[in-house]
Amino acid sequence: MTIGIYSRIFKEEHTPYVLELITQLNQREIPFFIFQDYYKVIRKYIPKQLINTFKNHLDVKKHLDLLITVGGDGTLLDTLQLVRDSEIPVAGINMGRLGFLADIHKEEIKNLIESIEHNTFTIENRTLITVETNKPVFGEVNYGLNEFTIHKTDSSSMIVVHVYLNGEFLNSFWADGLIVATPTGSTAYSLSCGGPIVFPTSGTFVLTLVSPHNLNARPIIIADDTILSFEVECRSNNFLCSIDSRSISIDNTIQLAVRKSNFTFKLLRMPESSYLQTLREKLNWGEDSRNS
Repeated sequence: MTIGIYSRIFKEEHTPYVLELITQLNQREIPFFIFQDYYKVIRKYIPKQLINTFKNHLDVKKHLDLLITVGGDGTLLDTLQLVRDSEIPVAGINMGRLGFLADIHKEEIKNLIESIEHNTFTIENRTLITVETNKPVFGEVNYGLNEFTIHKTDSSSMIVVHVYLNGEFLNSFWADGLIVATPTGSTAYSLSCGGPIVFPTSGTFVLTLVSPHNLNARPIIIADDTILSFEVECRSNNFLCSIDSRSISIDNTIQLAVRKSNFTFKLLRMPESSYLQTLREKLNWGEDSRNS
């Protein structure tokens, strides 16, 4: 198995953990590649040896069997543009604070590599959401892991989003924006806007409004085999459309629809890891003194 190491940001306090990762791979003679831009930054901190590098999705598909990210959830989300539809598994070593996706603690690097070596890890298939438009908007990577969002621009007033499910009119929502979240994305932007937590295997999407103008506007859970289409009204000529962290300003001549992608994102989990454990840790559910 050939491993890829990816990160977008390097901080000097990460050095011991990056060294540990490379040392563990070297000791087990597991071949690995490092993302080219990342290697340019870290090469002065790591042992001098011949390092193979990769730079794009073509290299990933050609050389790698598994990708390890060093960072937080945002870093792991970036890898979607590298793995694309290859369904190469991704493991996230958490250097940040939250880490719903990158949930492997930096102190567990040795355990992670042992798990990879002995094939004791598990793979979770996470649903992706695809955006379809009548004009090119997001290029080749028109899909995301967390959510699709329609939002007003910073200086404009609220927008009206007319929503259709499989061609049937649902409602016209007056709000600052609208989120269509996957189960994975239900713990991201949607959660901060009052959306529910949805289990990864639930087979659903969550439709959540951003600052709705009507008190009776509530999040809606729908089956993920539903095709959602939208018509947007706004006083300004443009509104924002985003997939995960990629955002673009478009006008209302663009026709928008979202559906479940035909492929999944494969997330590597450690043997002792579980979604329930992650929820308890990240949402501090055990902090209530009455539970002690």
